[in-house]
Amino acid sequence: MPWVTEEEIQAAKNMTAYEYLRTHQAQRLQKTRTRNEWQLTDHDSFKINELSGKWHWKSRDIGGVSALRFLIEVDGMKFTDAVKLLCEESPSFIPTQAVEREKLPFKLPERYCNCRRIRAYLNHRGISDEVITYCISHEILYESVPYHNAVFVGKDESRKARYAFLRGIYEKNGKGFKMEQTGSEKKYSFCIPPERETKRVAVYEACIDALAHMTLEEGNRDKYRLSLGGIAAPKENAQIQSERFKKPPDALEEFLKNHSEIKEIEICTDNDFAGRWAKEQMKKHYEGTYQIICNLPKKEGADYADLAKEKKQANKCRDRPLERR
Repeated sequence: MPWVTEEEIQAAKNMTAYEYLRTHQAQRLQKTRTRNEWQLTDHDSFKINELSGKWHWKSRDIGGVSALRFLIEVDGMKFTDAVKLLCEESPSFIPTQAVEREKLPFKLPERYCNCRRIRAYLNHRGISDEVITYCISHEILYESVPYHNAVFVGKDESRKARYAFLRGIYEKNGKGFKMEQTGSEKKYSFCIPPERETKRVAVYEACIDALAHMTLEEGNRDKYRLSLGGIAAPKENAQIQSERFKKPPDALEEFLKNHSEIKEIEICTDNDFAGRWAKEQMKKHYEGTYQIICNLPKKEGADYADLAKEKKQANKCRDRPLERR
């Protein structure tokens, strides 16, 4: 029967879960929109802070800091196996659950019979009916069951679905459910096609930004509108060492490879540090080959989804009848 010494146990407790994941299983970590926070690709309710090292698995209501507790409670390892792994006596261990998820093929969520709920949600976010209907008609947006998520579909050149981003329509404390469907290929991200031939593609950080900007431009269908599925950017004022931050987005690279007619790239990232950083990297990479148009939201710290919602609220206030005195 395997056993471990007290010294080994203490050594194992010294490593945090974040250190362990970054070193040995970085592919399981996915950045959230919250500063310094990550989540697991195989457990979206699991959150971990890179500064404090604290993690919490909301669906199981358990948490901690150490890698030892993480391996036991989350990955289901036996205590002795976890200790030996962290003491580098069993470096070949790979969580069974993670391996199984990697093998799962891509499959679109089941469709609901209509899109009434997601239409109401997107309307509330300032997206016009015209834009929503256009996307639904191209079969790149629909409502799923059983949770009525808005599903944004990305397709390859043969129009086969290869990517899906799910956005919940119910929000709590300003936050809603968001995730990429298992098996999604980010290089085939969500893209709104134009009505006729065009030489321009506009790029956004998120799907809803593409819909919002199209709404603000009166539903213009004069260009492709491509979501990058997020961007990679360093922390503000950080010393840049990793080349991954300078790598062009996979979605844009794949799109340009398949659309030789494109001559103009309109960059519509968020007007915050990360968005401006991504804009500069894309500009440096593509300038000279394509005409670059930088079109970030005019408001500091905002994205186009913010601006569409603000315009919706402003119009609502303007159209409200004056109260009689």
